[in-house]
Amino acid sequence: MHRVAAQLGVTKMALYRYVPGKAELVALMVEAAIGPYPPVKVRHGGWREQLEEWAGQLFDVFRQHPWALDATVGPRIMGPAELSWLERAVSALDGTGLSGAERMDAAALLVGHVRGITQQARATGPAGNPEAQLGALLGNLMQAHGERFPALTAALTSAAQSHGQDQAWEFGLQRILDGLAALIDRRVR
Repeated sequence: MHRVAAQLGVTKMALYRYVPGKAELVALMVEAAIGPYPPVKVRHGGWREQLEEWAGQLFDVFRQHPWALDATVGPRIMGPAELSWLERAVSALDGTGLSGAERMDAAALLVGHVRGITQQARATGPAGNPEAQLGALLGNLMQAHGERFPALTAALTSAAQSHGQDQAWEFGLQRILDGLAALIDRRVR
């Protein structure tokens, strides 16, 4: 609060006229940064396509505002803009046979994947490719100790054959959606 007040050129106590505390200030910052979920004029595609689009848009928001990764962890104050993102994910699963709790859990699972991949990208820098960097870091270790770790050596060799292409985003997203599809199929029968 002190740092924000100093940047605004007011006293810390003056800032408290507008926000009661740090949690509320962070919530306002998140609201301003992420904004509401973009309006959907016409629902296109089924639940899967809608969630793919939603996850991609959330990924873009976190890449544009990496500080929001830390600001949006755990129980906290949420505003209407942030809630609109959750509403969109949960409503994409309307009519699937999933319970409300399961739809919420599905949204949380997708958010976890988006967060994890965004955090990896943040750790490797703007031009980073986490899989290529991991392969490079482990390459020397596997040359020296590969016989002790045959499964890991084989996996890294296979990854190197894909030229270090980062597939974690798409692989994880599709496996989550495949799992939801299997659950939805069981409910429909």
